[in-house]
Amino acid sequence: MKRIFINEEWCLGCHLCEYQCAYANSGIDDMVKALKGKEIHPRIVVEGDNNRSFPINCRHCLEPLCVKSCISGALSKNKDGAVMLDAEKCVGCFTCVSACPVGAIMPVPNQGKVQKCQLCIDNQFGEPACVKGCPNRALVYEDRG
Repeated sequence: MKRIFINEEWCLGCHLCEYQCAYANSGIDDMVKALKGKEIHPRIVVEGDNNRSFPINCRHCLEPLCVKSCISGALSKNKDGAVMLDAEKCVGCFTCVSACPVGAIMPVPNQGKVQKCQLCIDNQFGEPACVKGCPNRALVYEDRG
């Protein structure tokens, strides 16, 4: 299965992946209208400092603890192995947030639900927008077996 992999040594810490993600999942066709003057809630977050930065996003684990811990069945693996979230089923218990070993599942402010990277499968782009928008190719989308 193709996944997003990170080349940490190439990450500039520019946060463009966060903006690309927020835009891709906004449902709005114009990036300015989607993001300007709004608080964004990307499904990828850049952590680090001036010396080393790295994006945190869902690794779509082979044996995802988040799926096993989800009491409502909102998290599941699709036929390709990607961990998917059905937000309608999410009851906001946040057990998956605690279970995720990389911190990639995040509560959505003021909604009582969670969000996570779904590889842009469920939006208009059809490929991870964070990878497409990374200026230094620190993010790659590939199958490494």
